[in-house]
Amino acid sequence: MAYIQKNYAYNDRLSKEENLLLDHLYKFKVSHMAAALEKQFLNPNTELEDFHTRISDIINYEWEQRQTAKFNKLLKKATLKYPAADFDETIYEPDRMLDTHTIELLQKCEWIDEPKNLLITGSTGAGKTYLANALCISALRQLRTVKYIRANTFLQESEKARQAGEALSYINMMSGFDLLVIDDFGLMDLDLDKCSDLFEIIETRDSRKATIIASQLPVVRWWDLFKDNTYADACLSRMTSKAYRLECNGRDMRQV
Repeated sequence: MAYIQKNYAYNDRLSKEENLLLDHLYKFKVSHMAAALEKQFLNPNTELEDFHTRISDIINYEWEQRQTAKFNKLLKKATLKYPAADFDETIYEPDRMLDTHTIELLQKCEWIDEPKNLLITGSTGAGKTYLANALCISALRQLRTVKYIRANTFLQESEKARQAGEALSYINMMSGFDLLVIDDFGLMDLDLDKCSDLFEIIETRDSRKATIIASQLPVVRWWDLFKDNTYADACLSRMTSKAYRLECNGRDMRQV
């Protein structure tokens, strides 16, 4: 991560020696440590704390701020539909009919390292996209690279890249994310060219990176989406083989 060096502003409430220490920390490019130390200098009760506590607070503050900056950068690139998605108590509501034990295990993100795919299917409004985005947040908090994209948008971008002679660059970009989410799978037209585009991405990620496919259609109906039977077999074999499943068939979350 590129670090933007900040300039230290002299604090008249501190001694010359304290200002010099803070200036050195800024020059060492640990401005958050400097801010934490400055706060300690300005607090008359700081000396009640032992050295271990004080230095731990300073180092941990620098670490936490850098981790937060990395997370925010990855979050922006992930282009989530729900960037604040989380797993609140609503997932345990009986009328949502969710496999909460599986969701709790998925939150650990170990399946991303395996790597395996996750197929999220279910009725309209049952929260498939929100759950997928919440899993993305879990992955981002572990500083993994994530990309969320709707199937239609993905195929349009693939076609545009192919026509511009940039198909390989687009494939390499999409295959590089630790977790790729293709949402609304089934709400698109899969002609021969688009079958080919989808296959190239799925193939490059197969057994290398994890992918979430979210769809209103049950998996048994996905084969009919493809205009070419050969591509249907090839894509679905890679998408569904040994993939984890999550069904969302509960109440419509859009209904008040």
